[in-house]
Amino acid sequence: MPMEQRGVDTIPEEERTSGPRDLVSILLGSNLCLGVIVFGWLPPSFGLGWWASVSSIVVGTLVGTALTAPLALISLRTATNLSTSSGAQFGVRGRLVGSVVGLLLALGYTALTVWIGGDVMVGALGRLVGLPANGVSYGVVYGLLAAATVAGAVYGYRVLLAMSRVLAVGMTALLALGVIAYAPHFTTDALPEAGGYLLGGFWPTWLLATVAAGLSGPIAFITLLGDYTRYISPARHTSRRVLHATWLGLILGLLVPQLFGTFTAYAARAALDYAGPLVDASPAWYLVPLLLAASAGSVGNAGLMLYSMGLDLDAILPRASRARATYTVAVVATVCVFVGHYASTAQDAMTSFVLLLTAVGTPWAVITLIGFVRCRGVYDADALQVFNRRARGGIYWYRSGWNIPATVSWALGAAVGLLAVSLPSYEGPLLSLTGGVDCSFLLSGLVGGVAYLLLTLGESAPARERAATDTESVTALTVTAEN
Repeated sequence: MPMEQRGVDTIPEEERTSGPRDLVSILLGSNLCLGVIVFGWLPPSFGLGWWASVSSIVVGTLVGTALTAPLALISLRTATNLSTSSGAQFGVRGRLVGSVVGLLLALGYTALTVWIGGDVMVGALGRLVGLPANGVSYGVVYGLLAAATVAGAVYGYRVLLAMSRVLAVGMTALLALGVIAYAPHFTTDALPEAGGYLLGGFWPTWLLATVAAGLSGPIAFITLLGDYTRYISPARHTSRRVLHATWLGLILGLLVPQLFGTFTAYAARAALDYAGPLVDASPAWYLVPLLLAASAGSVGNAGLMLYSMGLDLDAILPRASRARATYTVAVVATVCVFVGHYASTAQDAMTSFVLLLTAVGTPWAVITLIGFVRCRGVYDADALQVFNRRARGGIYWYRSGWNIPATVSWALGAAVGLLAVSLPSYEGPLLSLTGGVDCSFLLSGLVGGVAYLLLTLGESAPARERAATDTESVTALTVTAEN
């Protein structure tokens, strides 16, 4: 299979040969990995019981999917990734906001997937062949996972799609075996080792779990969905079918692995750590399937995240090729893996990362969706590529390539979110207004969206009308030239 040559440029119609089933396959297959499974461990580690943990994950995932899934329709119309598409609202230079947010999201999840997958691999190999759990072992395993991940990401979308199709079936079978393996020790009681509710009460802790474990999953895809739907043709597949496929892929792809993580957390009594207890509680016959799940699943998920990182860096630095950008971010992600392993606890690192990025990313997603509704899904695909061609002008040029109202609205929303967040090592000053409950994503999205609506009330012509006008003008000029 040849290496993909496309970066964030517009995908030609003849190359848009994927369909809704491919979208489901890639969202399901790529998420059946320990990097997603481990989020199901967070609610038990916060001191919640089984049913409270399950409800927090389900509610958070459904709410997050409702917000995130419509973003898939944007790239269906623009034939480029979501960060570049957001130039319609933020300006062709202002869309760098989306590129940076996407880069940080994918960087964190890539590092987390390799980190958790590598830890489980070292533990399983220790029980199977006596591999010592020392720095050399971790370094070699992390390096192998990173190398395999880079290979898939560099070859691009088609290879990752083929890999996801295989993983959708193979990982489902491995997780089903895992339910049988861990079932004898399963309990629905809260884990006493967690030390009670993390935030002192049930509802604050439940809401934290809803955001950190449930909502964070779909929010991780706010800039990623377009990487896949840009290869789907709107001429052959309706928006409704693509939206339904996105809902199905996200809900199944997130709930199945996360609920498996919750189930195994109680079965393995994994209150303070997940990877170690998961390996220790595994029966001997499941060690090889567990090793396969840790390796293959991690490569599939991290490969897609790394692919997205390469596209975002390519969008930030148009002179860099997609492959070169992918190699660069792979090095950064690998460094983050070692930092996470040696300098942080899993619970603190995961909780801080997802809450911060959710607070910063949500207002960007809300503003981008408002723009999509306003222009009714009509974009000038050529004008979105102005920055990538190192040119100037077009209907999305605004002021020197920046739409100031959109950028200011995002900044206000992100700032409010950061001031209202509750982390293990930091509590924002606005928490006193919400009774100590972390509502950062709600406040950031609400403030960003309302500010954008208010600041753009006086716009003379929406992008939809200007795009239509420009299209008519180009057509008229073409006809005149031909005559």
